[in-house]
Amino acid sequence: MKKLSLAALASGALFGTGLAMSGMTDPRRVLGFLDLFGDFDPTLMFVLGGAVATTMLLFRFVLRRGSPVLADTFHLSTLKGVDRRLLGGAAIFGIGWGIAGYCPGPALAGLGVGSIEALWFVPALLAGLLLHRLVNRA
Repeated sequence: MKKLSLAALASGALFGTGLAMSGMTDPRRVLGFLDLFGDFDPTLMFVLGGAVATTMLLFRFVLRRGSPVLADTFHLSTLKGVDRRLLGGAAIFGIGWGIAGYCPGPALAGLGVGSIEALWFVPALLAGLLLHRLVNRA
């Protein structure tokens, strides 16, 4: 378990460093990407394109391993269709992203670079996670 925790920490640190280097910890970049008819900033498209290209190239090779290096099995989604919960969650996520300019990864990385916005966003994110757990427990 210690190796798994260290790998998770290293992965998170690498992800956060990449977000910080690309400027994605700045919510103005994200909001600029969403502002198609104003001060449009295409930077996020390049970051997203790099992530999608990397995944397309390497995902099949990773899955050929049979199991992850530090776990017994891969934990992949079994969902095969689109339902109301997925659409509703995507809509809420998108609205929050559009209002704040943050999603969870960049918000946590933003804490690491001292972003004032992240100090407001992360507690709201945690409250949303708690609300989700309470609603789904019933």
